[in-house]
Amino acid sequence: MNPDKNIIITGLLERVNASPYLIVIDYTGLKVKQFTELRNRLFAVGASCTVAKNSYMRKVLTEAGLPDIGSELVGQTAFVTGASEVFAAAKAIKNFEKEFKKPEMRVGILGNAVLDTAKLRAIADIPSREAVLSQLLGTINEPAARIARVIKNKFSPDEEPASETPAVEEPAVTAAESPE
Repeated sequence: MNPDKNIIITGLLERVNASPYLIVIDYTGLKVKQFTELRNRLFAVGASCTVAKNSYMRKVLTEAGLPDIGSELVGQTAFVTGASEVFAAAKAIKNFEKEFKKPEMRVGILGNAVLDTAKLRAIADIPSREAVLSQLLGTINEPAARIARVIKNKFSPDEEPASETPAVEEPAVTAAESPE
């Protein structure tokens, strides 16, 4: 094999082995400016997008011991990998697709599981780790916050207790209703 091919395959293999996921996208029809924007958005969430020959990726996936997705490796494909969460990468691709109608997520690999397009879209809808943690923290803090509000309202010397009965306002008399 050509030494240049070995270098490319070795580099791809390192990326695939370092990533807990791989998402295959079809970027047919994307302009260079749009593809650059997609790469920037993926970089912002800790992912990278690589274009490589499909035959190279078939070899890399075999060497990495990952499931065979060779039937999906046709046409103009790019490969998204990253060290961070798959949720963020899938969400970035899905949002980009909504905006530009391209690229199309074809298939993904998470661990050793093959994910079809529907599963990738479902993963994109899952909130990020930070969002889930903040929801959990809010749930944990809510009882203490309620107790603090009750104590503050009960023992606050600055406020007068609200009267039990609301004040009744007299209806305004109009000129047509006035007794004359």
